[in-house]
Amino acid sequence: MSLMQEKADQAIEILKEQQTDMWLTFVRETSGVRDPVLDFLIGPNDLTWPSVLILTRQGEKIAIIGNLEKDAISRLSIFDTILGYDTAVSGPLRDTLPRLNPARIAVNTSRNNVHADGLTHAMYEILRDHLKDTAYADRLVSAEPLINALRGRKTPAELAHIRKAVEITDEIYRQTFDFIKIGMTELEIGEYMHKLAREYSVGLAWPEASCPAVNSGPDSPVGHSGPTSLKVDRGHIIHFDFGVKYEGYCSDMQRIAYVLREGETEAPPEVQRGFLTIRTAIEKSRAAMKPGVTGNSIDVISREIVTDAGYPEYPYALGHQLGRVAHDGGALLGPLWEKYGDSPNQKLEAGQVFTIEPGLAVPNYGYIGLEEDVVMTNKGAEYIGEPQRDIV
Repeated sequence: MSLMQEKADQAIEILKEQQTDMWLTFVRETSGVRDPVLDFLIGPNDLTWPSVLILTRQGEKIAIIGNLEKDAISRLSIFDTILGYDTAVSGPLRDTLPRLNPARIAVNTSRNNVHADGLTHAMYEILRDHLKDTAYADRLVSAEPLINALRGRKTPAELAHIRKAVEITDEIYRQTFDFIKIGMTELEIGEYMHKLAREYSVGLAWPEASCPAVNSGPDSPVGHSGPTSLKVDRGHIIHFDFGVKYEGYCSDMQRIAYVLREGETEAPPEVQRGFLTIRTAIEKSRAAMKPGVTGNSIDVISREIVTDAGYPEYPYALGHQLGRVAHDGGALLGPLWEKYGDSPNQKLEAGQVFTIEPGLAVPNYGYIGLEEDVVMTNKGAEYIGEPQRDIV
């Protein structure tokens, strides 16, 4: 069974669980505007004419697509029924719905998860126009809960891909730490990490201009920006944010190193204290991650550890889900800030993969940000790979 077949079957089980009769994905010209759920339904393939992909809680899998694409979609062995058309998708759609008679039709709109919000406003209006004078136009509901569960609950095959991505990322970090020399620029280090990724035949988890982030010392801008011409020097904390994509699944990990000054045999107390604070925040948060708790309740634990130690509050969520993209939506380990919507109030469940990534700046030295990838089990969160427990 292919991974797409596995995810289609999983989606049907989620429909049953959520008592939703139908999941309807409506797209057109997907090479221009691509609904994120298509990765699970048709893989990297495109649909040109207006197309409808339907899964039902009774187990039916129906594709209503242009005749020119019937053969390509049939080869995927996902859909049991493929209805082709030449001039109008509305006819076969209006013929299909009365037979199925769904009371709840989940469509891809979401206020909280961009990966569940693939139905554009215009396509939503077109869909309602196709359904006018039927009972079904008023039966449309958001597919956000379904897509959250589908993206969040990793199958064994998905988790194996993530584990391999983490393993490769660990190895790239190990080789990079051996490579770094005083006087190298952040850009040189970033280029070396790109070279290693190519050697491992993996992609990057986000655009290469900022993957990796490399921050050497206190003057390097931390955030979603790439390496600069700043040079590694003694007394610098070097901070990294990097991830790879293996077989379509991502890692996302932050690491730090400290460059000893002349006469030093270990990092100074200020750096060690900052590192211990972040390690403690990660471990206490991970220990509290259980199925059924909200993401916000975990964020509060870490945030209080950092601020109680006298450091400023970091201006981002503690952690996000990880999967086909680095920021995979759904439940978020985050504060109740406007920008995060309702995602921090959503509950953790087994199968989800999260990052845990608090951070703080150590004046005159640089930024300490660690990011660990964990998988939720029925008992709690387990590390994927070995976390960074010591300063390199």
